[in-house]
Amino acid sequence: MKTSYLDYAMSVIVARALPDVRDGLKPVHRRILFASQEGGFVPGRPYRKSAKIVGDVMGNYHPHGDSAIYDALARMTQDWSLRVPLIDGQGNFGSMDPDPPASMRYTEARLAKVAMTLLDDLDKDTVDFTPNYDGSREEPQVMPARFPNLLVNGAGGIAVGMATNIPPHNLGEVIAACRAYMDNPGITVDELIEIVPGPDFPTAPLILGQAGARSAYHTGRGSIIMRARHTVEENRGDRRSIVLTSIPFQVGKSGLVEKIAEAAKEKRIEGVSDIRDESNREGVRVVIELKRDATPDVVLNQLWRHTPAQSSFPANMLALRGGRPETLNLREIIEAFVRFREEVITRRSKFELAKARDRAHLLLGLVIAVTNLDEVVRIIRGSASPAEARAALLARQWPVAEIAPYIRLVEAVEHEVEGDSYRLSELQVKAILDLRLHRLTALGRDEIGDELKELAASIGALLEILSDRVKLYAVMRQEFDEIDAQFSTPRVSEIAPAWDGIDDEDLIEREEMVVTVTHGGYIKRTPLQTFRTQARGGKGRAGMATKDEDAIVKLFVTSTHTPVLFFSTHGKVYRKKVWRLPEGAPQARGRPMVNLLPLAPGETISTVLPLPEDEAEWGRLHVIFATAHGGVRRNSMDAFANVPSNGKFAMRFDEDATDRLIGVALLTEEDDVLLATRQGKAIRFEATAVREFQSRTSTGVRGITLKGDDEVISLSILHGFQATTEERDAYLRAAPWKENENAPTLPPERMAEFAEAEEFVMTVCANGYGKRSSAYEYRRTNRGGQGITNIDNLARNGPVVASFPAHNGEQLMLVTDQAKLIRMSVGDTRVIGRNSAGVRLFNVGQGEHVVSAARIEESEEDGEEVVSETPETAPETGAVIGDDLADGGESAPPTE
Repeated sequence: MKTSYLDYAMSVIVARALPDVRDGLKPVHRRILFASQEGGFVPGRPYRKSAKIVGDVMGNYHPHGDSAIYDALARMTQDWSLRVPLIDGQGNFGSMDPDPPASMRYTEARLAKVAMTLLDDLDKDTVDFTPNYDGSREEPQVMPARFPNLLVNGAGGIAVGMATNIPPHNLGEVIAACRAYMDNPGITVDELIEIVPGPDFPTAPLILGQAGARSAYHTGRGSIIMRARHTVEENRGDRRSIVLTSIPFQVGKSGLVEKIAEAAKEKRIEGVSDIRDESNREGVRVVIELKRDATPDVVLNQLWRHTPAQSSFPANMLALRGGRPETLNLREIIEAFVRFREEVITRRSKFELAKARDRAHLLLGLVIAVTNLDEVVRIIRGSASPAEARAALLARQWPVAEIAPYIRLVEAVEHEVEGDSYRLSELQVKAILDLRLHRLTALGRDEIGDELKELAASIGALLEILSDRVKLYAVMRQEFDEIDAQFSTPRVSEIAPAWDGIDDEDLIEREEMVVTVTHGGYIKRTPLQTFRTQARGGKGRAGMATKDEDAIVKLFVTSTHTPVLFFSTHGKVYRKKVWRLPEGAPQARGRPMVNLLPLAPGETISTVLPLPEDEAEWGRLHVIFATAHGGVRRNSMDAFANVPSNGKFAMRFDEDATDRLIGVALLTEEDDVLLATRQGKAIRFEATAVREFQSRTSTGVRGITLKGDDEVISLSILHGFQATTEERDAYLRAAPWKENENAPTLPPERMAEFAEAEEFVMTVCANGYGKRSSAYEYRRTNRGGQGITNIDNLARNGPVVASFPAHNGEQLMLVTDQAKLIRMSVGDTRVIGRNSAGVRLFNVGQGEHVVSAARIEESEEDGEEVVSETPETAPETGAVIGDDLADGGESAPPTE
């Protein structure tokens, strides 16, 4: 059994599945070419039915199924499978969808012109022949190929315990590499790579980088990354389309279209509205129509990652060398082919030399007959029979003098000269007896002499080729040049910059998002551009309908690439990127966070904290926590740099405690902390007044002392500025934003420093009123005090909802518990005193209250809004904000 299996395995390896390094053909392909030449199915002659070719191959040389032979023949006609097709087909031989070819009785074929260069000199003893399967015929063991077909057309096959997968290459580049090897046999693989930079796939995809090709060329193995070519077309209605104009090698077009559609349906590719295959005889054209808001680059990145539009070709350059399977590098393949061509040219030259010598030998006999015509005629006429004439001519010795010049032309091949006489051989006598009378004329004698001269020159040239390797290489180079000039075509596969892989985040477009979190635990993100700016006092715009039992607890604006920490009521922290949050469609409610985060029963998210995108900034940052009862705690950012997927504890509260986490913010040791309470109080103290805690479970220290049922509703961070109380008061008396005529008492340079560092605190109340005051009016005090007045007239204004820094050039976004939202410029609200009553910001309806506020910074260059700081909210009131607010809404004039 072991012996039988080994015999079978070697039969599959050597005689079926693997190509020969010399001609790049497997036995079935070699037999198809040989049978086609033998049957006369060559260029210039009519096409013949494929069934005829398959029948000849199967009956004479290949005792296997007709489908295997026809499939191989059909593939040899396909210009998307072979870089240089070897069969010229007529009819339906399939497509790159891939559709199968029509039945062999319908298609016709013949050899392509380039295939004849693989068969040239087959009749000149250039290769060995072997008996066919039944011993009735002989077939070539290898073709005397004139170009390295193994590299040009590649190969693929699965044997027993091994497989081969060689990519196709450009014919001109491969021939140039062969010439370079002939010029310098010590050439390195790297030097050959400069000539053959990579494969040249017939489907013309982009090849990403040379790393895979270099590995294959050095070791025989490598993964070559291919990508479909594409263009982006502009359509009507501000729509765009991605058009794929080529596909990776060996990727079925219809399968690719199906996978793109499937990925779009499953939302792995976002922004696709339609897919069409418009391919025709002129080429590939797969149209992917995009939605209006889709970005082509993002869709393309998703396309490369989730579909075969970007694929890899696993090169495994295994071939038969000397009858043994070997994994070869680029130099070894070229070396094997050049040596094979050297052997072919040598055997051909020997064959042609023998033929030339035989012909010269006959011509010398004819020269003797023509020179001694009368004597030859006398002997023939005097003979009773042809046999007697033959014997007489063989016995006669002929003088050399008159034919000496001709003998000298071919003296290297004549051994019949004895002194001054010459004896004819059997072949020469036969040729004389068969000579026609017209050759005996003077013209005939000249023709014989001219032919002898040509033969002499040919013999000399052949002897030089056999004796001088330089001459042999010159012949080989000339043949390469002829193939190059006749059949080479420009490279179709472009080598593009390397692709190092795409992270999930790289697939997501960087975009500003409004993130909303509801009291019921729903979360979503909505593109910021869906909300337009209105003047202060406007009516807002209708959002989604909310349920009575649900309410907004958080709203902020940030980038899709921003990491976000989620702090829960149980004191745990979770982490996600914004792009992983569900994007809400118009009027959508969002998704429950319990489906996004591993929340325990009864656990809800109380605070959402966007972090800086650049992790290099985290080392200097601290996290400060504030609770409703006035507690504060400061931790290093490093304590939350790594948050597992199931979260970890950030702060522990007793089960029966009424305290809760109301805010978390990032700060440095140079910053100040501002706490604002519901009843209009605020306190400002240095960040270092709160010592850095190592524990993540403590509730910290007292930040503000509260009266009655008051509670902290807002945590903000202010930048520290070193100034005395007198300097601060002097600046406030003559601040540039004040509408008075007080002359500055500080030096201009100091006034400029104050103005440059000045921050403004925006305070928003539930009844739509608010104000903007200078942060200098919030004097720095000791931690734990009762605070100072933040805003007056709470009877009209309602309780404070939020208090945070806001400046000119920024915008303010307010949300009500009736799902209305307004965006206004911060500059529309003039700066007034800290303990003033404020102005109307939002014209709320009867029973309607503002529940959330956020600031948005607007770029001076392009008007894009970006997140600048964590906004503040009132956790226990409000309702859900709508995803997409319809155009419209009224605006009211500013009121004070």
